[in-house]
Amino acid sequence: MTDSPEQDYDPGDVAIIGMSLRAPGARTKEEFWDNLVHGRESVSFLAKDDIHVDETLIHSPFYVRACGVLDTYDQFDPSVFGISDRMAAAMTPENRLYLESAWEALEDGGYDPDRLTAEVGMYGANNPQTAALYSSPPDRVSVGPEAIEASLAWSPDTMTSNALYYMGLTGEAVTVAAVCAGFHYAVHLACQSLLLGQTDLAIAGGSMVRLPHPRGHLWEENRVLSRDGHCRPFDANGTGTALSSGVVTLLLKPLGRAVADRDHVYAVVKGSSVNNNGVSAMAYGLAQPERLSACIANAMQVGGVDPETVSMYEANGLGLPMTDELEVHAAGMAFGKQTGTTSIGGVKGNVGHGGVVSGGFGAMKAALALYHRTLPATINLTEVNPDLDFPSTPFVPQLETAAWDPEAGIRRAGITSIGGGGYNAHLLLEEAPEAARREPEPAGRPRLATLSALDDEALARQRERLLARLEADPELRLDDVCFSLNLGRKVMARRWAAVVRSREELIAALSGDAAGTTVTSTATAPPSDPGAFGRTDHGLVPAGGDAGALAALADAWVGGSQVDFGALHRGESGRRVPLPTYPFRPRRFWRTDW
Repeated sequence: MTDSPEQDYDPGDVAIIGMSLRAPGARTKEEFWDNLVHGRESVSFLAKDDIHVDETLIHSPFYVRACGVLDTYDQFDPSVFGISDRMAAAMTPENRLYLESAWEALEDGGYDPDRLTAEVGMYGANNPQTAALYSSPPDRVSVGPEAIEASLAWSPDTMTSNALYYMGLTGEAVTVAAVCAGFHYAVHLACQSLLLGQTDLAIAGGSMVRLPHPRGHLWEENRVLSRDGHCRPFDANGTGTALSSGVVTLLLKPLGRAVADRDHVYAVVKGSSVNNNGVSAMAYGLAQPERLSACIANAMQVGGVDPETVSMYEANGLGLPMTDELEVHAAGMAFGKQTGTTSIGGVKGNVGHGGVVSGGFGAMKAALALYHRTLPATINLTEVNPDLDFPSTPFVPQLETAAWDPEAGIRRAGITSIGGGGYNAHLLLEEAPEAARREPEPAGRPRLATLSALDDEALARQRERLLARLEADPELRLDDVCFSLNLGRKVMARRWAAVVRSREELIAALSGDAAGTTVTSTATAPPSDPGAFGRTDHGLVPAGGDAGALAALADAWVGGSQVDFGALHRGESGRRVPLPTYPFRPRRFWRTDW
């Protein structure tokens, strides 16, 4: 059975086909999910010597030494992008994090930027204040001809255009400023562009590095920052949240097109909505219930979704009773009277408040919950605030991690993000459509698997990571793995290849237990037997599909020849599957003056 045709899917649905995250306590989305399902709090409590702020502030009795620390905030691997060390130091930490994360999302989706001919939209939110805290703007008088180059690395505006440039892509580039709702706004704009046909693929996300880093915060009565550093969403004893940093990016494509292209789908964006409070009876920056309710309801209306079928609500959830009450009231109005129940949770209890990327943490939690069919517990919730009056709403706090078995028969999640200045945003996600049944993979057919990297150390790490992935997931098919590796990774100088007939043979080749199946080289010598190949405009093709022909092709590719992998896999049923992305080798880059 083949995949369903593109027209069988709602034309307004957008697939999430790649994801990348770095968060406090998690360098990958897999680590992030593991922290969520095991109820781990990733907010750190710091010693005074770990904090780089004014001494008077640190010794204030109201200074809270808690922070969601991002341990890679000052590190970057410029070599992958052809960026000089000088430029790497000039780039703001948010620019660097977003660039690496966008690369990871693209690879996670199984796409090589060098072989993409599509228009790729790049949408991202960052914190304009970070650039000024990182370094003073370049002085065009003293810097001279380097001023434009330095200012583009420094400017928060060029985060998305830099990502397009350094990844070798073309398309739209929009850097969003919508304070703490920035991630949602970026995804909203990306989906609009895709559905209008302005772009073919889109990368959307947010990047936040709070400077100085690490840092705590100054507690003030009835403000959103926590008295003790813990965030307790919906708890009667909540006093707010802690500050944190991170980056989240999503790779997006219209669902019908994604299925036709044999993409891996994590979840589907059914609808999105944004609005602003404008003039409001509420204090400036607080949620205005009627406007937030309208935003949530509009996202469901856009997606043609009955609120009865939305069984997970990921709240903005600052953990301050006043703001939680406003949000629950607004969401309750949007959902209306229901016979079913909706799980309500808040990820800020785990990772704190990531500013422009906070909505990204919530969206990643929801997407992974859909993918794993599991509802993670909301931690630090020990005494539900009675003023929230949950019994009169459709919401039930998620106190324990549990299997997600919705009454409506389909899994859907709503994620709210609220930004100071009256920004409201809501995303509605749905579980991925069930994959079409496939014929069993032909046993014993020889296949070519390839890896490449900039140097031998990175190549060895790739082998280790792929080996671990194969051993951890026995359901991975060999044809899918080879299809994803050969077509979804940038070809670099150091190369490895194996001709194998089974998962077991590939595992043995990766571990070095199989003699004579692998070769590595950076040589650029022509193939020893040019007559053993055909040739297209995109490179060599094997003369046949037997093991000997593939082995000759492997030797030629490892020796530096270009191979037409599209022709190699033409007519096959392989699909893109998530595999380990490039193992960046980050170094510290920091600049405090020009």
